[in-house]
Amino acid sequence: MRIGIDFDNTIACYDGVFHAAALERGLIPADLGRDKNSVRDHLNGSGRKDDFTELQGYVYGARMDLVSPYAGFADFVADARKAGHDLFIVSHKTKHPILGPKHDMHAAARRFLSDRGLTGSGTAQIDPANVFFELTKDEKVARARDLACDVFIDDLPEILAMAGFPAGTRKILFDPEKQFAGKAHPFDRHSSWAEIAAEFVRERI
Repeated sequence: MRIGIDFDNTIACYDGVFHAAALERGLIPADLGRDKNSVRDHLNGSGRKDDFTELQGYVYGARMDLVSPYAGFADFVADARKAGHDLFIVSHKTKHPILGPKHDMHAAARRFLSDRGLTGSGTAQIDPANVFFELTKDEKVARARDLACDVFIDDLPEILAMAGFPAGTRKILFDPEKQFAGKAHPFDRHSSWAEIAAEFVRERI
């Protein structure tokens, strides 16, 4: 089976990262909430929207060392590969930040995957040739279609709802914060990679 996986907020977990990076740059008070939205709302609300835009480029381009994979993702990769599934990372992000230094955010994401042992030639890793960073959402969905993904896993329901996925693609909403619990949507929803890995163990995907 061919399984496509989003990157940001699906593999890469940014919990506390924007807070740490903003503190490092002297942009926020230390007692501000640690989530990304608190940092964004503080900067936007104080007329420093550009500071937040530049902060995103800084995190995605220069401080991926602060970021961790979601718990259980490496085990999911190992289980899926052992079960004979083909894994693809298909994400969308601009290559360079809109503001600030021109970090290569695609290269930074690839280094993140390699440095954490998630990509490589091992039997429990994803082939680096199967990693795709597209510039737009439409190109992301087109790539998933061209790869003939049987399953696609993403944290954004609006991506899963886009036209372009083949009718037979099973769409899984990754929802670690359980923000979509109890809300109507047409997707299978899981809150952890352990839950998704269990689907493979039971051979239900």
